[in-house]
This record gives sequence, C-alpha cells and structure tokens, in this order.
Amino acid sequence: MGGTELAANLFRITQTDDKLRRENIQGKENANTAHYQVGNKVRQTIKELGGTLPENLPTPDKSIKQLEHENKAWLKLSEKNESK
Repeated sequence: MGGTELAANLFRITQTDDKLRRENIQGKENANTAHYQVGNKVRQTIKELGGTLPENLPTPDKSIKQLEHENKAWLKLSEKNESK
C-alpha cells in the first residue's frame, strides 16, 4: 500500500470517526451506513480528481507474509553468523 492509498484510508477513517461523534450515531447498522457514506464520498472525490481507485493500484510483488518469512530467515542466518 503506497502513501496515497494510506492517506486516503486515514482520511476516510478520521472523517468517519468525526461524523460518528458529531452526529452522535449509535448502533452497528447506523455506524456501518456512516462508514459506507464517507467511503463513497472519498471514492467519488478520488474519481473527480482523476486519481486511481484503490482496486486499480499496482499490487506488490511480495505479500507481507512472504516478507516477514524472508526477514525471519535472514535474521536467523544473521544471528547464526554473529555467534561464530
């Protein structure tokens, strides 16, 4: 996830949180509706500005799990070499 997508997600989250508090939205269904509405507005704004929607952004070559696995293997090898 790149900086643009992270920023859009953070903006959506903070705006939804503000909306829930400002409008005193109660209940799971109402909160879900508010999340959907804010998310829809963010997507609409991205489209209007000519940005790339999240589903059209390039995906990384490796998943987080793959990177974590590689990092653990590298750390083990590094520790093994340091103990020699």
